[in-house]
Amino acid sequence: MSVAEQGAAAPSRLAHFPITFFATGMGMMGLTLASRAGEAAYGLPHAISAAVLAVSVALLVAVATLYIAKALRYPHEVAAEWHHPVRIAFFPAVSISLLLLATALVEPAPRLAEAIWIASTALQGVLALSVISAWIGHRAFQPATLTPAWFIPAVGNVIVPLAGARLGYVEISWLFFSGGLIFWIVLLTLVVNRLMFHDPMPGKMAPTLMILVAPPAVAFTAWLRLEGEAGAFGHFLLNAAYVFALIVATQVGKFRKMPFALSWWALSFPLAALAIASFGYAHAAASEPHRLIGTGLLALLVAVVAGLIVRTAIAIRAGAICIPE
Repeated sequence: MSVAEQGAAAPSRLAHFPITFFATGMGMMGLTLASRAGEAAYGLPHAISAAVLAVSVALLVAVATLYIAKALRYPHEVAAEWHHPVRIAFFPAVSISLLLLATALVEPAPRLAEAIWIASTALQGVLALSVISAWIGHRAFQPATLTPAWFIPAVGNVIVPLAGARLGYVEISWLFFSGGLIFWIVLLTLVVNRLMFHDPMPGKMAPTLMILVAPPAVAFTAWLRLEGEAGAFGHFLLNAAYVFALIVATQVGKFRKMPFALSWWALSFPLAALAIASFGYAHAAASEPHRLIGTGLLALLVAVVAGLIVRTAIAIRAGAICIPE
């Protein structure tokens, strides 16, 4: 390809830089927090998680820079994604990534964490309300457009207490936690109905089934932050997450036959959330079996993220990403 042709192709790739790329930020920030939870579980220094955090921040900045450039040059493409029945659910991945960043910074840089948390909580509130407003507005959504990715706005709400409770914003944290749980229950009913009684999801969306694990797993960790102990409701949330993980495990054979797409990053954050929840319960209840479960999940998460990074790099080099659908 000539220099002129490359110059002509580059804007096109930027125009099709998808909002789903922010799922990589969620996955890497999840790996950061899971690594830190693992280090804490074994009394290790936070050296590895600090390195992962640095890489995660660099990736998030790169993705945000490219998407802002797209928004400035091709605002109509951003508008098209907002009106897309599936991609609209990925917009809160922006605020979720920032909320996870704030959570990772609470201990090493509390003032910076608080500033990021306030801004990202406000953004999460705006995006969640906007997405829900679009869902119940005049647009007619068909069952085929409903996927577990619709959980993302609800997951973002229950992430707010992870840093918010530690920073002293308890009432705001309860507000978002309550809203997230309400919509988790509503969306769970809708998604299970769609999975059981309608056509199977398209191949590239199948990995989003893993998102079923995220709401109860994150909600359990948020519950620990708010209440300080698991209790009966905490037990329910954690075990609900394990149940959904087992259900997803029954579909792994099908996943391996499907081509790679950015939606495969949906495997990373829920797995991280489940590892963090397991380590959290292990600490709260002095449960060695749960510490071992968390360790196994963390090892699996590292392998999954490494594979996703390699596959994403290969897809970018092959020009299989940032192309029109």
